[in-house]
Formats: sequence, C-alpha cells, structure tokens
Amino acid sequence: MNPTPTAAEQTQPTLTLLEPGQGSGRVQRSVLPGGLRVVTETVPGVRSVSFGVSATTGSRDEDDEHAGSAHFLEHLLFKGTHRRSARDISAALDGVGADHNAYTTKEHTTYYAKVLDRDLPLAIDVVSDMATGSLLDPAEVESERGVILEEIAMYEDEPSELVDDVFAAHVFGGNPLGRPILGTRDTISALPRERIAEQYRSAYVPAELVVTAAGNLDHQTVVDQVAAAFGPQLETAGSVPPAPPRSGSEAMAIRPGTALVPRDTEQAHLILGCAGVTRTDDRRYALRVLDAVLGDGPSSRLFQEVRERRGLAYAVQSFHSGFADAGLFQVYAGCQPDKVDELLDVLRTELARVAAEGISEEELVRAKGQITGSQVLDSEGTNARRGRIAAHELGHARHRSVDEDLRTFDAVTLEDVSRVAAEVLNRPRALAVIGPYGRDREF
Repeated sequence: MNPTPTAAEQTQPTLTLLEPGQGSGRVQRSVLPGGLRVVTETVPGVRSVSFGVSATTGSRDEDDEHAGSAHFLEHLLFKGTHRRSARDISAALDGVGADHNAYTTKEHTTYYAKVLDRDLPLAIDVVSDMATGSLLDPAEVESERGVILEEIAMYEDEPSELVDDVFAAHVFGGNPLGRPILGTRDTISALPRERIAEQYRSAYVPAELVVTAAGNLDHQTVVDQVAAAFGPQLETAGSVPPAPPRSGSEAMAIRPGTALVPRDTEQAHLILGCAGVTRTDDRRYALRVLDAVLGDGPSSRLFQEVRERRGLAYAVQSFHSGFADAGLFQVYAGCQPDKVDELLDVLRTELARVAAEGISEEELVRAKGQITGSQVLDSEGTNARRGRIAAHELGHARHRSVDEDLRTFDAVTLEDVSRVAAEVLNRPRALAVIGPYGRDREF
C-alpha cells in the first residue's frame, strides 16, 4: 500500500485519505491558504458532529522557565474574543447542548465541541473564533492564574495521579517530556502575559493548526465554513506549507533508578516502568497485546496475581505511552505502605516471567478480542472519530482506518509478543514511589 501524502506534500485541493469501509466513513483533507488543514470523516446515520481545532504544540515545546504556558493558553482561549465574552462563548455552546471542552497534552492542544448536525455552523464559528480572536485580557490572565494554581494544588493532592509526573520527571531528566503539563506553582505564578501572547502568536497560525470534524457532514461545506471563520488569518498568511507530523525513530533511553517523594499518605503509590516504543513504531501492536495480557482489566495477569490471589492492592494496571521519539511501558499500583516490598517483588517476578516465556495462545486470543472489541465500541462516537483523525494528522505519516487496525491486531502472533516482551521488559527499569517513607528507604 502506497502511503497517502502528508499534508505538507499535498498538491490536490482536496484529497480523499480513506474510502468508506466497514469500520469508517470517508476521510478527506483539504489544505487552505497559509497551510491550514481541514480533515473530516463523514459518518452516515448519525445526527451529531464533533468539530475541533488542534495546535501542533504542547507542553514539551515550552522552555523550563515558562513551563505550563500551553495549558495556561488553553484556559485563556475560553475567556473572551473580539466578538464574544467568556459568557457568550459558554452560552452559545450550552444553548445547543454542546459537549465542549479542551485539553493539553505533551505534544498538542485541542479544543472541540460536539453538537447536533444542524448546529455545526455555530460550533465552527465559536471554536474558530476562540482559536483566532482571543483577547488574552490582562484581568482574565490574573483571574485564570489563580484557577490554574488551584488545579495544580488539586492534582498534587492526588498521589495516584502525581506519581505519574514523578516518574516522568525522573526517567526523562532534563528533557521537556519530563515536565508536568500544568507547570509548577513557581512557573505559573511568574508567567507573564506577554510570554503567553507570544506563544499564541507563534503557535496559533494556520500552518500550525489542524481543523478536524467527524459526523453527519459534507466535507466541502465544512471547508467553506472554516475558510470563512478563519478569513482574516488566511488572507494574510501567504503561501506556507502545513507543519509536518511530529516524528521520531527509535525511542530514547530513560534514566533508571528510584525517585521517592516522602508523604504522609494512607497508601503507597508507585509506578514501575521502562522505555517503550515510539508512537509510530510497528511493534506498538504487539506491545498493546502484551499490555492487555499483563495489566489491562480484571482477567490480566497482574490483576489476578496482585489483587485476586494475594490481596496486595485494590488498583493495579499496566499501560504504554507513545510519543514521537520516546515511549514508556509502566505498571501502576497502590498498596498499604508495609506491603510495598512484597508488591514490588510480585510485579518484578511477573514482568521477568513474561519477558522470558512470552504469553499463552489463550491469552493471545483473549487480548486480541478485548482490544478489537473495545476499539470498535470506542470508535462509534463522533468525538472518538474526530480524535482519531486528529491524532493521525498530528503525529502519523498517514491515516489508518479502524478496519486496518483490526487486521493488524488480528495478525499479531505469539512470536511477535514474545519478541517485544523480551526487547522491552528486559530494559533497565525505573521506579517512582509516593508514600510515608524516609528518604533513605530502599525498595
């Protein structure tokens, strides 16, 4: 199969990326002046449309001094434009029953609204207005600064979530991937409005934005409405190619060892992990199967051994996070502080066992069924469809249909899983722990 040209390589005004199939509708892309991409998936038989605008920058694109600026900017885009107040934005979307929100990741930022198909023009107008016409009012900056500091405090009060940031900071060291998306109290308190405005001017330009929509829609109609909503920006943008997908090759190495945050908690919270694979590595399919067998759901090995047989933890799970040039395979668990050594011994034993022996045929079949079933069910909503095409456009060389993913998972063999288990799970490991221990505690 010849890869579909990326947006940066596209010459046709409108390109069909995927034809309709059993698991997907027609996916089309148009590139407007200035490099603004509009990617849609037509989903017949539904009455909703999810519309979104994504910026190609996330928290990893910030410098240390201004950590949290991408997330700060995400908040501010809801606080008023030249045409609408903050209340006008909320009232317009609430008035049509929209499911609307935004999120910042380490590699991009997205704003979206899911509406009835008849209300798509409103969603396009409002969300595009937020992306192109934000005031960044100084008074709103100070008000929202307090809100974000409260958000950081709330997050720090949840050790089960905070331990993920502790782990990332340790394994990535000084790499921007190791910084928390929210920033810190110090960086948010000191972040000047001028720096946020500078990021808005540089990151929210047509070439660095991707517009996506999925649902009961007509591609060309969406393109025309987006062009009208972005009009002034497109008129002055000039001939600029779209930003290429963020990409990498082999995952970077991580720093092993232990990071401990002493805290007077009722439970110890820990993450044990190692380097994984990049977001586009072909081994990600076999690794996803391995993840399902190890720690995804009540039938997984870790859940059965740690919780059901030994009663060592209420929550235990594994997961893989893939980035453009890095990956992390992690196991999270929370337990009574005096059980932490026994728990870690069980986790290490299970990881070593599957690295040496692989998995069984029965586990392979069950994992494939779990993954493909959940993927199809998740893909039936228009928000999920829009998120999927946005993720492909932002970080992959081409778009893949749900059907193609299902075929790829079906083709994963025991040998594929054994190979990736031996490769990944034998890598140097790192451990992050939050709990009531002295700083010299060894695990």
